[in-house]
Amino acid sequence: MSEKIILIVGTGPGISLNTARKFGKEGFKVALISRNPESLKKYEQELQQDGITAKGFSADVASPHSLEAAIQKVIHHYGKIDVLLYNAAAGQPGKPTTLTTTQLVEDFKISVAGALTSIQQSLPYMKQGAILLTGGGLALHPYADYSSLAIGKAGIRNLAYSLHQELNEQGIYVGTLTIKGFVEENTSFSAQNVANAFYDMYEKRTDVEVMFE
Repeated sequence: MSEKIILIVGTGPGISLNTARKFGKEGFKVALISRNPESLKKYEQELQQDGITAKGFSADVASPHSLEAAIQKVIHHYGKIDVLLYNAAAGQPGKPTTLTTTQLVEDFKISVAGALTSIQQSLPYMKQGAILLTGGGLALHPYADYSSLAIGKAGIRNLAYSLHQELNEQGIYVGTLTIKGFVEENTSFSAQNVANAFYDMYEKRTDVEVMFE
């Protein structure tokens, strides 16, 4: 059986790194995309110390061209993608009336449009694959002071359901994990617990939305 590849877009030290570690320990090779090359090197080294094969690819998820180029490098290196986790999000703090349209659109590019770009680039190289999207409770219960982020989380939730309708018959699983709280270590909302929930979704391949609460 050939080794499986997970691509994580929007890599940081919390959910992304812990999910990389979880899938890596289950036998996956890990491809990481982030804007900061220095951070990617650090994550590569941390995972490699755990015996996990990992490689970073630098890209700006707000730029379709940059993101497409990075994913094509992933494909060139690994030849396929079995699981895609999109974990990038942005949200300028502030109530709706204090946001500029430019801020809202720029945040949306990262929170939602980047996910669509990642999916469109990955799908031709997926066979019976899985697409995992990091959602949030703000999609269900918006909070005025984080209105831009809430709009992004509502968008990613909507995208997950639409993708599920389109791709389910093709054997592609799409699921969003709606995290109804703040990710914080040493709590039930730890990044490690979130990572375990993502792996459980991948294994079961049943629910388009799982509530993490």
